[in-house]
Amino acid sequence: MKWPYLVLIYVLVILSPLAASWSLNWPSRPFHQELASGLGMLAFSIILIEFLLSGRFKFISGNVGMDVTMRVHQLMARTALGFALIHPLLYQGTPTGGHRPWDVTHQLTLTTDFSALVTGIGAYFLFVILAASAIFRKSLECKYETWRLFHGLGALVLVCLLLHHTVYAGRYGGHPSLSYLWFVLTGIAVGTLLYVYLVRPFRQRKRPWSVSTVSRLTPRQWELRLKPVGHKGLTYEAGQFAWLNVGHSPFSLNENPFSISSAPGGGPEVSFVIKELGDFTCGLGQIAQQTPVYLDAPHGNLSIKNRSENGIVLIAGGVGIAPMLSILRQAKLCGRPRDIKLIYGNRLVEQIVYREELTQEDTVFVVSEPSKDWQGEIGLIDGPLLDRNLSKEHFDGWLFVLCGPTAMMDNVEDHLIARGTSSERILSERFDYD
Repeated sequence: MKWPYLVLIYVLVILSPLAASWSLNWPSRPFHQELASGLGMLAFSIILIEFLLSGRFKFISGNVGMDVTMRVHQLMARTALGFALIHPLLYQGTPTGGHRPWDVTHQLTLTTDFSALVTGIGAYFLFVILAASAIFRKSLECKYETWRLFHGLGALVLVCLLLHHTVYAGRYGGHPSLSYLWFVLTGIAVGTLLYVYLVRPFRQRKRPWSVSTVSRLTPRQWELRLKPVGHKGLTYEAGQFAWLNVGHSPFSLNENPFSISSAPGGGPEVSFVIKELGDFTCGLGQIAQQTPVYLDAPHGNLSIKNRSENGIVLIAGGVGIAPMLSILRQAKLCGRPRDIKLIYGNRLVEQIVYREELTQEDTVFVVSEPSKDWQGEIGLIDGPLLDRNLSKEHFDGWLFVLCGPTAMMDNVEDHLIARGTSSERILSERFDYD
């Protein structure tokens, strides 16, 4: 499914409760009260769809990219938070009092039943906590796995509170058709959570992998090679990545994303280039052969399959070389039907992986802190460096594939656009997902 259709479906689902409420044709209230109800419904429907965006579903991320999917997830969550914060403030001046038997459908007034309001109050503060913990996650002294568990359970409690509040306190939510719609949307959201944390791991359990070899490539970079156990392996495209769960139960939250560096046509084993950055990566050298591994794969949109450009420029920074290795190795196996140029940057010469293999390619090595005998490019991968090594033909007609530090990719993308490169010819991958 193409991304415009996904966007259309996304918008229609979010607006469906508003449309259903409007179709009731109930007597209107003051504008600020109708706006309050509308913002509340929008916030709730956005929150429910957030479960799909964060679930790493390939029918979504495979069409728009994991980067875009997670960015939309973050932006829409903050949008929903804004709507939710404004929602109760607009009810100022609402008539108060006890139960009104002549207005059982809340067409004229709102409930003052505390049991119906307290769930909304609880959801209000819980949503703020969840959003703040996500925004400031990196500054919290908390393991990612712990945060992820808290975030998932908190989101589950949040939608349950909002469902109760919407159905029993909302003007429109108590109507049978609206209640049914909210229960269906909530059921889909909760079902998504169950699939991600229970069904998907159960399926991974049936397709285990094990560690074949662990090899040190540079002082802080390793190659982890995996082999399938009892199955034919993974079907993937060069440039894609996987979430690895090494040495834990498939139901564990201990998983991390890494780009595949092996070629799809190179056999059933898959390999990864991993840099020591903290958490389990610091213990890569201690991982024993035959250690069980589970994969959630493939993901990513760095695939060059079905692209019509005559040539490809691969731009990698540091460990971002991994998907480029996969692309280069697969191209070599396929007889290299088009030209490929690689620009590969590191801080130090000794951080360059597979230097001998890459020297055989059309490669520009870049080092920001060179040794005395370094003969290659010096500095960062930026606009001037690209201009020195690329021609107008490259900028005007070649495909660009980027992976590396965010600052590098931002600078490169900006320069490519400034040089007239179409955004459709720029593929990038960022590993900063919640």
